Amino acid sequence: MSTDSRATEPVVDYDEVLKKYDPVMGLEVHVELNTATKMFCGCATGFGAEPNTQVCPVCLGLPGALPVVNAAAVDSAIRIGLALNCEIAQWCRFARKNYFYPDMPKNFQTSQYDEPIDFNGYLDVELADGSTFRVEIERAHMEEDTGKSLHIGGATGRIHGADHSLVDYNRAGIPLVEIVTRPIVGAGARAPEVAKAYVAALRDLLKALKVSDVRMEQGSLRCDVNLSLRPKAEDANAQNDVPLGTRTETKNVNSLRSVERAVRFEMTRHAAVLNSGASILQETRHWHEDTGVTTSGRVKSDADDYRYFPEPDLVPVAPARERVEELRATMPEPPAERRHRLQNDWGYSDMEMRDVMNAGAVLLIEESVAAGATPAGARKWWMGELARRASVEGRDLADFGVTPAYVAELDALVASGRLNDSMARQVLDGVLAGEGSPLAVADARGLQLVSDDGALSAAVDAVIAANPEVADKVRDGKLQAAGALIGQVMKEMKGQADAAKARELILEKLTAS
Repeated sequence: MSTDSRATEPVVDYDEVLKKYDPVMGLEVHVELNTATKMFCGCATGFGAEPNTQVCPVCLGLPGALPVVNAAAVDSAIRIGLALNCEIAQWCRFARKNYFYPDMPKNFQTSQYDEPIDFNGYLDVELADGSTFRVEIERAHMEEDTGKSLHIGGATGRIHGADHSLVDYNRAGIPLVEIVTRPIVGAGARAPEVAKAYVAALRDLLKALKVSDVRMEQGSLRCDVNLSLRPKAEDANAQNDVPLGTRTETKNVNSLRSVERAVRFEMTRHAAVLNSGASILQETRHWHEDTGVTTSGRVKSDADDYRYFPEPDLVPVAPARERVEELRATMPEPPAERRHRLQNDWGYSDMEMRDVMNAGAVLLIEESVAAGATPAGARKWWMGELARRASVEGRDLADFGVTPAYVAELDALVASGRLNDSMARQVLDGVLAGEGSPLAVADARGLQLVSDDGALSAAVDAVIAANPEVADKVRDGKLQAAGALIGQVMKEMKGQADAAKARELILEKLTAS
């Protein structure tokens, strides 16, 4: 056992965890639907509005205000269920989930309890090595979001150490679908990878359905990670007979990378507790992105503690079978089929496509190509420079601040001869610094390849004259030596020369018979 310097609690090395314990996960993903209005009222749902400007008596829970179900949200919930291979309820209803929290104005959340709209589904998830892992879906149910608490005065933005808190109720009442898995068993050492791959596949599916913008950094897709450990059975065939351990729930994890890291950390923390002879406390945990650890939140309530009862102000929802079939007809092509079609369209090798999938870049490249990028150019930028920078900063590509339209514009600037790759990387610096689109950055910084053959020819002559020994090597047939001269030409012209044209001129001047 060791004590991680970032952690407040002891942890066990990951390999040691796997020798003794079997991880069991449950993932709860909350999806904010992109309807124009809230779940039970006509208030707008736009992100980023001034606090408490998108509220009304219904979503504030004022006396006498009566809710009405958003039909578009019901349609979206049905389409999500169909995409997850769920059964669609012929009759379901809402319930009140009773608990107090300052950002929940009614002191209860209108949700679905024992009668969800979608149930008994699954999602097949492709892992990094090309294998497939089936995640079974217990349910997907409709509910409303809560408001947002803003903790002022502390160093971390959390309630601990804050001077006071403010509440913004704009988000209260926004339609949510919560997708709940059955216990995920059998993942073993790959549990963190499975968790990340599942949320990534779910995000891609929801975006293809166009029911949510699934922006994790804005909270429109959030994952609660439930994890427990159980002792490893001596006989692997008997592992499923071993009782499940006590679980913890890490709340509101909001990036793919963090989902993977949270599972891994909780496995090492649980093992340390169990190895010490203590018991796991069933509780919620807070994930800390900066340190990569979880800390204790509150004791986790069971369903009975929420005192669920049917919502008396809403009639049951009974989707007509004809409507379900109409919605089935709107479903996009299955993700696996879509990936294979895109791979063929783009001309990627199996390894290239797998790398794109593992980086969560399929949609990004698809949208870049749709915006005008070449498949090769889109892959070069997303999987090269942008992936490198995202990795250095520990961020997901999709949340990195560069849009597919910007990548298409950058690719076009290079393809047209306006920029070379070195200059394009400078443009990316400007885009990430908030200076505007690639074209705007290139214009503002005066970045453009020199197209004046005379100027380039003069620079080549100057470099040849300044490097006679290298020039003689090229004359003697050692053409690779031209690379040193090209580098000097680029330096002479401050990186704004066309390297291919410079090479052509150098060889023309030095090898002409």
